[in-house]
Amino acid sequence: MTVTFARHGAPGPDAERFAERLGERLAKRIDDLEESADMIDFAFTTALLSLRARCVVDPRAAAVETWEAAVNAMQLGSALFAVTGASEGTVECRINRKLRTLPAIGPQSSADAGNWLTAFWLAVVCRDQQRMTQLCEVPLERLRSPEGQYDEYIYHWVDVLQTYWLRRPGLVDKLIAAIEASDPAVARVAPRDLLQGVLYPPINLFYHFVRKDEEGFSPALVEALKLHKAYWTLDEDRKADIDGSIALGPLAIACLAYDGEIPIEVESEYLPKHLLQRGWLGEFPT
Repeated sequence: MTVTFARHGAPGPDAERFAERLGERLAKRIDDLEESADMIDFAFTTALLSLRARCVVDPRAAAVETWEAAVNAMQLGSALFAVTGASEGTVECRINRKLRTLPAIGPQSSADAGNWLTAFWLAVVCRDQQRMTQLCEVPLERLRSPEGQYDEYIYHWVDVLQTYWLRRPGLVDKLIAAIEASDPAVARVAPRDLLQGVLYPPINLFYHFVRKDEEGFSPALVEALKLHKAYWTLDEDRKADIDGSIALGPLAIACLAYDGEIPIEVESEYLPKHLLQRGWLGEFPT
């Protein structure tokens, strides 16, 4: 039996125009990258905002503009790690329907584990296996923040995902290490509510996915959405923040499960239907 889980909030009267303006601003920032890629992290942030704005007004991702926003975000996330992975020369990247030559900029603090996870989720949602592989080949040490802004668990988690996708040995032990390190009693940097409501649920979902737990996956997905909603409705500021419009980590794991033919017995605007069910795949080159 399919469970329907309601998303919080509703589009405001200016939501459509806001999404359009973001798309226009993003297109300009993407064009500017060919002159200098120093602001690629800013463009990536704008692309994420644009995707979420599109999902506010198009919660099923039924419009091609929403798919295009997802693809642009994925392309910029991957490009961020491409241009920071080289210190000289140029890098060829397809972004916003165009193959672009971007100048390499070398290591940057923005090319960290947090942005890596977001970029990887987007590649999973867009089913871009080549970009998933490229991201998984980024050395783990390159993702470490010198300022210590992340708990150690996040590096275990990245290692789990890279190990899974590249079929390296040791997946079970690494997953156990990630689960143990994400315990609120162990983690020291991430706020407890963020850890429990947003950061940990994808790890738990992945645990059910790799075990091919068909009976347990959908209940775990519902629980992830409950925690996501609880976090993003804790106060008025969070309720108004469009970052909560989709549950990107759970969506990505649900995409892996969907493609692995695990039944997804959950419907929610936090999991846009046509992104989950790859309805736009092949619409245009990614």
